Amino acid sequence: MAILNSIRKRGIFLILIIALALFAFILSDVLTKGSGIGKDQDTVAIVNGNEISRQDFMQQVETAQRNLGPNATTAQAMNMVWERELRNTLLSEQYEELGLTVEKEQLNNAMRTSLANNPTFQNELGEYDEGLVQQYVASIKNNPQLYGQWQDYIKNIKEAALQDMYINLVKGGLTTTLAEAEQQYHFENDKINIQFARVPYTKIPDEEVPVSDEEIKQYIKEHKSEYEVDKQIDIQYVSISEEASKEDIEEANANVAALLNDREEYGETVKGFKNTDDNEAFVNEYSDQGYTDRWYFKNDLPEPLADTIPSMNEGDIYGPYQVGATLNLSKVIAVEQLPDSVKSRHILIRYAGLQTAPQDVTRTKEEAKKLADSLSKAINKDKSKFEALAAEFSEDNSNKDDGGDLGYVGPGRMVPEFNDFIFDNNEGTVGVVETNFGYHVAQVLEQKNKQRAVKIATVIKTIEPSENTINDTFSKATNFEVAAKEGDFSEVAKEQGLTVRPVNKIGELDANIPGVGNNRSLITWGFEEETEVGDVKRFNVPGGYVIAQLTRKSPKGLMSVSEASATVTPIIRKQKKAEKIKAGISGTTVQDMANSQNVQVQTATAVTMANPTIPGAGSEPKVVGAAFGKEAGETTGLIAGETGVFKVRVLAVNKAPELDNYASYVNQLNAKNGAVNNQVYQALKKKADIEDNRANFY
Repeated sequence: MAILNSIRKRGIFLILIIALALFAFILSDVLTKGSGIGKDQDTVAIVNGNEISRQDFMQQVETAQRNLGPNATTAQAMNMVWERELRNTLLSEQYEELGLTVEKEQLNNAMRTSLANNPTFQNELGEYDEGLVQQYVASIKNNPQLYGQWQDYIKNIKEAALQDMYINLVKGGLTTTLAEAEQQYHFENDKINIQFARVPYTKIPDEEVPVSDEEIKQYIKEHKSEYEVDKQIDIQYVSISEEASKEDIEEANANVAALLNDREEYGETVKGFKNTDDNEAFVNEYSDQGYTDRWYFKNDLPEPLADTIPSMNEGDIYGPYQVGATLNLSKVIAVEQLPDSVKSRHILIRYAGLQTAPQDVTRTKEEAKKLADSLSKAINKDKSKFEALAAEFSEDNSNKDDGGDLGYVGPGRMVPEFNDFIFDNNEGTVGVVETNFGYHVAQVLEQKNKQRAVKIATVIKTIEPSENTINDTFSKATNFEVAAKEGDFSEVAKEQGLTVRPVNKIGELDANIPGVGNNRSLITWGFEEETEVGDVKRFNVPGGYVIAQLTRKSPKGLMSVSEASATVTPIIRKQKKAEKIKAGISGTTVQDMANSQNVQVQTATAVTMANPTIPGAGSEPKVVGAAFGKEAGETTGLIAGETGVFKVRVLAVNKAPELDNYASYVNQLNAKNGAVNNQVYQALKKKADIEDNRANFY
């Protein structure tokens, strides 16, 4: 009561405090949105000032993931939509800048090309009819889903037309001239003979040319565009799996073995696997995988069944036996001598109402059966008529002209009814078989390699870890996490017998972690601002836990010295070796250089600019280019090539004869413009100012 009285006395004061707090909250929100700070929450990206909406982008990702199928990941769908939206945004800027639009006639022509083979928009002559398009649009206007899909289709048609116009404009500016074609001809066919001396870089041991971190850092600064990287992290992790213990396996084995015998339930006897009369129903009720109705030859069976099951009799049971993480019971339910392959042929008669029948099939099921019986009767009187009747009556266009020949097939390859007919009847048998394709007039032509086959029913039970095992695994993972936070991650793992797996250079939008699989939550954690190098966290994964430690966190920018070292060190070392070699060379001729460095003078003939290969040295474009800049008898200066320092004397210049027509080279160069579509996009992308916020949402 005292507290209530105190509140009442200060009621106005409390109301004022609450009001001020609410006002501050609203003001903060207004200021945040007004200042643009909150844009990241509603915008997936900003491309040259154009925002890509979060809501629209996410809807497109959901649609894309559905279209890609059940095995597609969110990351796959997101990346696909991103590339599409980025391309559309960048190209749309170009269309607007150039004033490109799609006129009605262009749109109609594009639709005519796109819809020409769609029966919905074809008239009775099988031709595209614009009037049918208008009728279709009118019929779906009251269906938001279909009408929305149609509008998306029209939008995509316009985008494609605009892109074609734009790319054609770009290609128009890339047409090869005759002068360029002539230059290409000489580039490929002019040849020179040279004399050269080469001092290979390998003459100086690497140890004599150290490369400092400062030199690497300076090189990176001078070549920024080559060494820019996005945000990256490195992690190391251990996996702790929820694996069934020995006790769990023993218990599971006992439970599976118990399925063999009859048992009492609620005063009634329930038949076990040994005595059941309905093996299919038993498997479907007690197995983790449904019953499979098929025949097995010895070579079809996996270990450990291949050496046991084929010799067993009907009713015999093998098991329980373990295969991977399952325990199994296999019962032989039938034994026969069957061919391993059968050659057959058929005449297919369809009828109206079948899902597999074309729309022009009008006969009834009764009429189809009557026709099939009639054909079967005629063929049984004279089997030589089969091919002619197949060509006339069969509606299986894939083989009717081959007499209905279906070739050789193994057991279970055909639909069950047809399979049973050709494997259960003798060679030469002709009969009518009904399947979901219609009626088949079928003939067994040849049966090969009859041998013992078995049909088996298998109960498969997955071995699950017990609740105690699950709790023990959780405790082990938690204890490791705590110990790793307090001590050395690798040492703790070693003490507990766990393997540490490092993963380097993980990108902000990566999804897959080697050894873990798709795990965006782990990657997102690594990039969070509050996560620091050395932090440890446990993550739930299918079948257990992953405990990860962040070992490196690099912002967007230039590579670190350690990252770039493997690439940059050989470059700098080669430059320094070239300077040392040049400093030790005396004389002005090729022979002088060879004498001063104790190397041989060599020759190369028929060297071209298009293939700048020097025997014994490999590809040396810089050296060959310098040589082509000299006349016969002239000598180059010292050239730092790919494999060493060169001096070259040109012995002869053999220019290719002029052609009357360089059209073939024009066509050759124009053909290289085929990839201009993607090249234009990549160029626009490189030039664009892109603020990518996808990592905030995925």
